[in-house]
Amino acid sequence: MALFVFGLNLGVDFLGGSVIEVGFSGNRPALNDIRDILTGAGLADVVVNYTGDGGALIRTGELSENEHQNILAVLKNGFSGLEEKRFDSIGPVIGNELKNKSITAILLVLSAVIIYIALVFRKLSKTLSPWVMGFAAILALLHDVVVPLGVFAVLGNVYGVEISAVFVAAALTILGYSVADTVVVFDRIRENIIRGLGGSLSEIAHKSVLQTLTRSLNTTFTTLLPLFAIYFFGGESIRYFALALIMGIFLGAYSSIFIASPLLVWLSRKK
Repeated sequence: MALFVFGLNLGVDFLGGSVIEVGFSGNRPALNDIRDILTGAGLADVVVNYTGDGGALIRTGELSENEHQNILAVLKNGFSGLEEKRFDSIGPVIGNELKNKSITAILLVLSAVIIYIALVFRKLSKTLSPWVMGFAAILALLHDVVVPLGVFAVLGNVYGVEISAVFVAAALTILGYSVADTVVVFDRIRENIIRGLGGSLSEIAHKSVLQTLTRSLNTTFTTLLPLFAIYFFGGESIRYFALALIMGIFLGAYSSIFIASPLLVWLSRKK
């Protein structure tokens, strides 16, 4: 719901424009004071947000190097102890191209997952459709990506957190990790069917989930430990990348057990 209400706060990587990140050695000024100085210097379309403990992020239209230096000089004259930490500038054409390529990359990954599962589990075609397995896995993967997107939509609306190309890398990592967890469960279902384990498909799926539960929880827990360390101690630049991975990997373990397997049973009955 938050994804549709707030939308995503796309960063300069996708929209194009310039971003200046500055730090203050003393007390950090109010956002309105920074915005007023920039507006007085002739910068019309500007968005200012806090970042970290003592910094600010300034986002505006595409700036030339001369304009960048002029704005930096105005800020240094207005605020003592100011230091530039980062400056990025991307044209709107490049930003739009990156957005299209990111969407294409995610769609290709989802398509490859369906084809991969259909090929790996093709020997079960008389008992269990591999295409149904692939479709169930895709729905679980969409859940693992849409939920973090909704959280970042709220963070973008409240704290000004932007979606950058780094988030796309996190989304692709989540897809790869989640499908690996789902394939482990599906593979155990396949083994139990081949071995002739008695019972209905729902009973076989339930037993298969229990057999792989310890492995899934242990793998998820050991993966989350370093991610929490990165989130708390890795610095501001990769904090939200780590947060996206934490949510995605946790949801990947959850969806493999509570979404992919029940969907497989339900879709197989429908078929």
